[in-house]
Amino acid sequence: MPLLPPRLGVNIDHVATVRNARGGVLPDPVRAALVAIEAGADGITAHLREDRRHIRDADMERLKAEISKPLNFEMAATDEMLAIALKTKPHAVCLVPEKREERTTEGGLDVVSNDNHLKPYIAKLNDAGIRVSLFIAADPAAIDAAHRLKAPVVEFHSGGWCDALAEGHKAKADAEYQRIVAGLKQAVALGIEPHVGHGLDYATAEMISAHPEVAELNIGHFLIGESVFVGLPQAIRTMKAAMAAGRARAE
Repeated sequence: MPLLPPRLGVNIDHVATVRNARGGVLPDPVRAALVAIEAGADGITAHLREDRRHIRDADMERLKAEISKPLNFEMAATDEMLAIALKTKPHAVCLVPEKREERTTEGGLDVVSNDNHLKPYIAKLNDAGIRVSLFIAADPAAIDAAHRLKAPVVEFHSGGWCDALAEGHKAKADAEYQRIVAGLKQAVALGIEPHVGHGLDYATAEMISAHPEVAELNIGHFLIGESVFVGLPQAIRTMKAAMAAGRARAE
């Protein structure tokens, strides 16, 4: 029986970034989510930041009410965000690190040093029936910590690998890639579902999809940027085809 390709979660944050750059209501990130789903997206990801720089509270409410696929709510581990998540009840919450000065999420969550802080948030989300994911580096100690914290899912930060490839640093890219591959195997051995996200394009999504341990890819910035040239439905269809081609190699 053929292996199914990974699920594709489409992050629509940067549709909201364009909207907020000018103000008003257009382009509408919820409309982008609906278009993405019609084109084949398996879920929608949105990050509600403390400073509301892109996604807003009303966007999260509308996404939960209007989309037909799972909603993945990216958030920092704060009391404010926990309250919003418990009220919104998304399919999943991905806990991420957050700094106001960063342009995008720069690295994985420090689950090793912050396990006592994270533990009650994970427990409350689990108790509410919300699937919890931790956005971490593919580091053995971090994966072990996620297991101790009873997180059912981890998402590996692939930015280091993708950036090194784009900059032509082959040795660094190879080392980062092998670290992710090892992390995928460690996570599965511990009973954790591994996802991958950050910086992925068609080529890197195809490469990482060749590993059967990968259950889901979450991709946003590239797809929204590519949609300027080819349209969002075509960008998603091409991404899904790349992921399927990669998974076919795993067989």
